[in-house]
Amino acid sequence: MLKGKVAIVTGSTSGIGLGIARELAKLGANIVLNGFGDSSEIEKIRSGIDGENGVRVEYDGADVSDGDAVRRMIEATIGRFGRLDILVNNAGIQFTAPVEEFPPAKWKAILDINLSAAFHGIASAVPQMKKQRWGRIINIASAHGLVASTHKAAYVAAKHGLVGLTKVVGLETAGSGITCNAVCPGWVRTPLVEKQIDDIAAEKGISRKEATGELLAEKQPSLDFASPEQLGGTVAFLCSAVADQITGTTISVDGGWTAQ
Repeated sequence: MLKGKVAIVTGSTSGIGLGIARELAKLGANIVLNGFGDSSEIEKIRSGIDGENGVRVEYDGADVSDGDAVRRMIEATIGRFGRLDILVNNAGIQFTAPVEEFPPAKWKAILDINLSAAFHGIASAVPQMKKQRWGRIINIASAHGLVASTHKAAYVAAKHGLVGLTKVVGLETAGSGITCNAVCPGWVRTPLVEKQIDDIAAEKGISRKEATGELLAEKQPSLDFASPEQLGGTVAFLCSAVADQITGTTISVDGGWTAQ
């Protein structure tokens, strides 16, 4: 379905981003991986996706907290491949604290990575996508882009901002062959969520299994995690021809979280 297309997935060396990159590669897209991690492990991931799918897979270590670095990554990808078809803004970080105790540096870092990076990537990618008369921009927001939780001022603000940015870009690119949508996952078993499980277990003196159950029961009626593979499938759907008229909107993959 995506043979010959070129996709950048930020934050794709683990978790949700890696699941998305693998799914797009299965459908024939060439991939630019991005994110932090051990260089040998990243190379193992890169060569594995390349070898399994017969597509070209490259790695760009741009620090997405730096808007200029994001723009350079977009330009370098277009320079190497001659095109850019799919941009998945997935990179994200988290920190929790009551608003009056929230460190200003953490606020800035979360907004830079979870929101501003997407702005810089989109602004740099849209001209090329307009030239091609085809493009897919998919922002990985969160259930927290639609509803709030305590102690997550920066994350909720950034993800709500990402949903708003999605709507604006969807309107501005309507009719150009480009679509822009947000995917809003609930709990997904990623390193970020594993840390939250550990924190609950430590705080309450309970097992990780019990902490996992508490985490899910509080928000996600399905009592099960969404998987990176399911989110990859959702992104693939948004890249398909049947989604040509889906733009400026959100798709929740949250086990019923935001239906409550």
